[in-house]
Amino acid sequence: MPEPAKPATPLHRLLSHEWLSPLQWRRRLLFWCGAVGVALAAIAFAKLSTLAYQAFVRIIAHRSWLPLLMTPAVFALLAWLTSGALRATRGSGIPQAIAALQVEDDVFRHRLLSLRVAAGKMGLTLAALLAGASVGREGPTVHVGAGLLYSLGRRFGFAEPAAAGRFVLAGAAAGLAAAFNTPLAGVVFAIEEMAGAFEHRMSGIILTAVIIAGIVSLGLLGNYAYFGTVTIALPLGQSWLAVLLCGVLCGMAGGLFARIILLSGGVLSQIAKLRARFPIPFAAACGLALALIGMASADTVYGTGYDQARAILQHVTVAPGAGFGGFKFLANIASYWAGIPGGIFSPALAVGAGLGQNIAHLLPGSPPAAVVLLGMAAYLAGVTQSPLTSAIISMELTNNQAMIIPILAVCLIARGSSALFCHTPVYRAFAQRLVLEYEDQRLAGRAPDDSEPRPRPGLERS
Repeated sequence: MPEPAKPATPLHRLLSHEWLSPLQWRRRLLFWCGAVGVALAAIAFAKLSTLAYQAFVRIIAHRSWLPLLMTPAVFALLAWLTSGALRATRGSGIPQAIAALQVEDDVFRHRLLSLRVAAGKMGLTLAALLAGASVGREGPTVHVGAGLLYSLGRRFGFAEPAAAGRFVLAGAAAGLAAAFNTPLAGVVFAIEEMAGAFEHRMSGIILTAVIIAGIVSLGLLGNYAYFGTVTIALPLGQSWLAVLLCGVLCGMAGGLFARIILLSGGVLSQIAKLRARFPIPFAAACGLALALIGMASADTVYGTGYDQARAILQHVTVAPGAGFGGFKFLANIASYWAGIPGGIFSPALAVGAGLGQNIAHLLPGSPPAAVVLLGMAAYLAGVTQSPLTSAIISMELTNNQAMIIPILAVCLIARGSSALFCHTPVYRAFAQRLVLEYEDQRLAGRAPDDSEPRPRPGLERS
């Protein structure tokens, strides 16, 4: 007969308590150190991104025709570099983090979130900005944050699937919070966009990672709002017509953009096949298209669009013209179709600002800055179909709480309008393609591929 188990001593019971367990404290320390690393990486990435774009601006100030040569060449180079071991660096990076959460396979996760991929993501996104690509750094920062925390946890023994998933989720939340200096948006993003099912115990982990990343950012950069403090409000009455117009029009535009970059259905599927067959020439053609759009827009569509969006929002005299929203919309498509590394958060906000500026001309009785802010929030919600994240980001980016009710309303309307064009949230659609390709390759007995997901018939309805 087996010997009866010995009763646990008071010391054993004390050490097994969650707050005194050595294992739990080791995990907490890794989360805290990882959050500091994510914040430092996000700050360095932001500074280098600004320098890269400023270098491009100085280049075209002396040689306005140079993008016709430089941008296609760099796009082709990036397409070639990301055709091999760095294929996981393509695109925004948020779908890779979502897919890594959904598939509890260490090989698959490592291919998407390794330190090599994180470093490549940063370096190649900077190269894209140096060539004038209309991409953002926030999605890549989420990818880098998820990769850093995942690699740290894996290195120190937390490779068990559920434990590794917590590191991925916390790193993604800390990455977004540090990229925008929006801690609340980081938490909401983790719940709404990243986590299909949210564990109660994860709330403390995510909050801790976001708080630490925010403290590091606050200590190094100060307490700032991404677009500056915007003290505006939208009075009740006729001005609320702006909520309806922005929600419907910008939401539909965001859904159309998501549908176009998904390259799913009809003519878009043929474009996807052409890109898959000739990826490097296709990327060069996208670079040339971006350069032509840049010339038509007086060089306003390059880069993240931060300066242009801020100028429109702050209503300064040097703000881009009425066609900026449409030109930036096309520039974002050309950049994303090229398959190069880069995100869509900041460029989407810039498009929304441009569209909001157009809508403000139709509503002379409404505060223009308020309509622009609604356009930004609505278009972002239309692209991502994450209304709560879009609303919180828009509020925190402008340090404005007076607009929170109109922003929530416009994001909800935009979410519904977006679904008319795109039935699946864009990040989840890309992540689903990665997961489906992994499953196909696993069943075929091959190693999981980390390439940019290709459209699959039936994934996105026509």
